[in-house]
Amino acid sequence: PSSCKLADCLKKLPRMKLVALLFAGASALAPSRRAFLSKVAGAATGAAVAAPALADTDYAGLPYLGGSEKIDVNNANVRVYAKLPGMYPGAAGKIVTHGPYKSVSEIYAFMNEKEKAATKKYESRLITLEPSAMYVIDRVNNGLYR
Repeated sequence: PSSCKLADCLKKLPRMKLVALLFAGASALAPSRRAFLSKVAGAATGAAVAAPALADTDYAGLPYLGGSEKIDVNNANVRVYAKLPGMYPGAAGKIVTHGPYKSVSEIYAFMNEKEKAATKKYESRLITLEPSAMYVIDRVNNGLYR
């Protein structure tokens, strides 16, 4: 129908009708067999291209997942703490398994004295951002699924 957008109309057409339309349109525009096949191949390739995934790649807290001085205790995974002597694996494991936190001071509730002392050294580097589902899921296992 003339009232629908091209993409919507193409979704509604059966595949065979779509191919027939592509052949008919290409044959009308192409004077030779070679040009015709070239146009059909180009049209088929264009129709087969997948739509882009609209993923959220601009996460504002990305630098705080281990790529800067500051570390977000709600989203960074356990391996980030390996860079901080005394934090990994004890204190780091407790931080990532007991979140999310509203403030950095909450992380000490689950630690023994040795872990608290190690964490205090780096407290100025720790921040709490809003937990993001795409990072919280990998805090403990670092994306290694075996």
